[in-house]
Amino acid sequence: MCGILAVFGCSDNSQAKRARIVELSRRLRHRGPDWSGLHCHEDCYLAHQRLAIVDPASGDQPLYNQDKTVVVTVNGEIYNHKELRAQLKSHTFRTGSDCEVIAHLYEEHGENFVGMLDGMFSFVLLDTRDKSFIAARDAIGITPLYIGWGLDGSVWFASEMKALSDDCERFTYLLPGHIYSSKQGGLRRWYNPTWYSEQIPSTPYDPLVLRGAFEKAVIKRLMTDVPFGVLLSGGLDSSLVAAVASRHLADAEAACQWGSQLHTFCIGLKGSPDTKAAREVADYLGTRHHEFHFTIQEGIDALEEVIYHIETFDVTTIRASTPMFLMSRKIKSLGVKMVISGEGSDEIFGGYLYFHKAPNKEEFHQETCQKIKALHLYDCLRANKSTSAWGVEARVPFLDKEFINIAMSIDPEWKMIRPDLGRIEKWILRNAFDDEKNPYLPKVS
Repeated sequence: MCGILAVFGCSDNSQAKRARIVELSRRLRHRGPDWSGLHCHEDCYLAHQRLAIVDPASGDQPLYNQDKTVVVTVNGEIYNHKELRAQLKSHTFRTGSDCEVIAHLYEEHGENFVGMLDGMFSFVLLDTRDKSFIAARDAIGITPLYIGWGLDGSVWFASEMKALSDDCERFTYLLPGHIYSSKQGGLRRWYNPTWYSEQIPSTPYDPLVLRGAFEKAVIKRLMTDVPFGVLLSGGLDSSLVAAVASRHLADAEAACQWGSQLHTFCIGLKGSPDTKAAREVADYLGTRHHEFHFTIQEGIDALEEVIYHIETFDVTTIRASTPMFLMSRKIKSLGVKMVISGEGSDEIFGGYLYFHKAPNKEEFHQETCQKIKALHLYDCLRANKSTSAWGVEARVPFLDKEFINIAMSIDPEWKMIRPDLGRIEKWILRNAFDDEKNPYLPKVS
């Protein structure tokens, strides 16, 4: 994850203002410790703190189109950047960065290109030809982006609120799946999937289609030029991520640089059942497993720092962020900069205990839709900010756009918890990976 800060329409474009932007951008350096960049154009500023994952040597930001009239600062990963580059053969690219494609897509298509991006992202783009700007956030809000307004009428964007709090009279999050356009004077939603309306779908459940979609989502996220691993708690979701990644790593480009044995990471109190379960899965998959421990006191001591980084007082989010925050520090100390994680499955498949009480499939489906829409306030926020605190990037294949579309188009009757039919929570997902001939996971004893 990177840190971005952008300001438009400052009444003061002096050297002092530039220094202030640099100072505020430094508040985001934990997100991107590898390089800092700043582009100034009259009263517009785009700053970037880079965590280098793809093309570490030449992909420093801000990024530009060929003649440098379009400037963009991006936080995230564009998994289909090679396919998009192939559609832009007349364009000359300066770097191998996956994010550079955004500047060229804007030059080619104007503001209506965001839906072409397959990835997790938040970005701010300036068109210096008319000083117009846009800001956009990925479909689910995996990456954070906030918007603020200064007393002088300036508009601000930042990856975290701590870069806005002193200089904006008010600020809030930019909604996931939305784009802010200075030309059109506000927000509009670019992400409009069928499930968003919460109408009840009727597509029959096909376990092989669901399995194939998830495998594709994991394989996409093996795109990296730096060491990586999988967060493995021992639960179903993270175990499936590890199982799929382990199967396909040997065929990924990353294996050429970092080897074909997957690294997995878990953390817990000594003797906790989670660490035991994670160890069993890691042994079954043959991963290089790293098990970390912390004490209750160490968790309590970290709370103030955790809250500073995740920027919320939500008790459940803080509680879940604390071990992830501590683990991310350990992971970074091993030289790892990217991890793949299992967030999103419970929201898509109704994995929380209270889903047992769903009276019918209609209410079950509507609740999953609402849970997905709120992810940016809770699990996405936790996964992003507790890892970014130590310069680690978390990727979440369950929140892949195409996977969500397939999973949310299935008749929700198949997701219902039905003890009379032997269906426990997330049975639909368990069944999709229940391969007798080539098991993904060990049998539960």
